[in-house]
Amino acid sequence: MESTTLIIGASGQIGIELTMALRQQHGAQAVIASDIRPTTDTELLQGPYEVLDVLDKEAISACIEKYNVREVYLLAALLSATAEKNPEFAWKLNMDGLFNVLELAREGKLDKIFWPSSIAVFGPTTPKEATPQHTVMEPTTVYGISKLAGERWCAYYHQRYGVDVRSIRYPGLIGYRSEPGGGTTDYAVDIFHKAIETGKYSCFLRSDTRLPMMMMEDAIRATISIMEAPADSIKERGGYNIAGCSFTPEELAAHIQVEIPEFEITYEPDFRQAIADSWPSSIDDTYAARDWGWKSKYDTALLSTTMLREIHKKKAPSTVTHH
Repeated sequence: MESTTLIIGASGQIGIELTMALRQQHGAQAVIASDIRPTTDTELLQGPYEVLDVLDKEAISACIEKYNVREVYLLAALLSATAEKNPEFAWKLNMDGLFNVLELAREGKLDKIFWPSSIAVFGPTTPKEATPQHTVMEPTTVYGISKLAGERWCAYYHQRYGVDVRSIRYPGLIGYRSEPGGGTTDYAVDIFHKAIETGKYSCFLRSDTRLPMMMMEDAIRATISIMEAPADSIKERGGYNIAGCSFTPEELAAHIQVEIPEFEITYEPDFRQAIADSWPSSIDDTYAARDWGWKSKYDTALLSTTMLREIHKKKAPSTVTHH
């Protein structure tokens, strides 16, 4: 039986697109999608799909055995804004899930793990502009604390047990295939939907809040390429900085107004403003470029036109008009 890849948390924003990309590359049967509940998603059901709880180590182990899994992408996590509402569960899910998979690798049941980190590992004391790979990390959110602890555990399991675990610090991710999922940067997905549906958007961040963002396609490409890189070229075993583009809600709205001139945006900052204020405004990713050849494709303008075009297509497949 040929070895396969397991994606845990495949129903999420990253999971669906990663599953599709890997299946396109390796064939539908070679990539096992899994999540905590059954799915109706037609994309995920084009290959094997398992209901799997990341907190159930025995169940993960059984799934690995059943499909001869050698690689795991562990995406199950509670995101920033959602985690603040349930800190204890967020810590349990984000940490115990990671331990289960790291332990299975230590026991020799896996060859390679991908685990996503995030710019949430940084905090208010981190240099905001061109945040370096190695810097002060004092996160102030539950999500950030769990990601920073996770990075250290990944590095520890690599150093102590030789576990081949690889990680990226994702910036805010913007994609058109799935709905926003409870993150602080999700305004930058929602704004496109509202622009097309109603021509208006009320933003939960201040107009001048600059955050690092990335088109989902770039993020998927980065994820697959770090996993395909030779093990000895991966020097950072905690998490790699990767950069896409940085913009403010005001700048993004201006890009949208190029194509939808009547679009209006208003600002009503809520608790997510404090989370955003604790994060960097731009990221230095020279280590990822040097070690495994990372380079992003999308700037803000290309990101904006792509999002508007694709969401427009999704919402009105039969009545697409181009102004």
